[in-house]
Amino acid sequence: MPDSLAELEQRRAVIAHQIGQLGDLRAGSITGTSGRCGKPSCRCHQPGQPGHGPNLRLTYKVDGKTISESLPNPAAVHKAEREVAVFRDFQQLSREFVGVNTSICHLRPAEEESTTAQEKKRPKRSKRKSRAK
Repeated sequence: MPDSLAELEQRRAVIAHQIGQLGDLRAGSITGTSGRCGKPSCRCHQPGQPGHGPNLRLTYKVDGKTISESLPNPAAVHKAEREVAVFRDFQQLSREFVGVNTSICHLRPAEEESTTAQEKKRPKRSKRKSRAK
């Protein structure tokens, strides 16, 4: 990990560029669901027979609500897998970006700011006597 301020700023610029180069991305995970259908005469209801599936779905949250999208064919599955993988890369780069910025903030010296005339004035102590007895 670079330790000089200039090296950290360079690393931050590289990470920002990498984030800018990411393609399509989306949060979520791909899961398979299996189950039995509603037709009592279907093979899935026979003893020892597996249910239907796995049916792949992309699941993610929007405003705290879970959304589940069906992935009907292999092309849709591959597309979703690529987008989720790019999102994972984005998450990793974001963590690195925040870490580098934290290091920059710790290394960058605090600059003395000129105080305004109003800030220089000290508040005057009240001349009123306290009524507490």
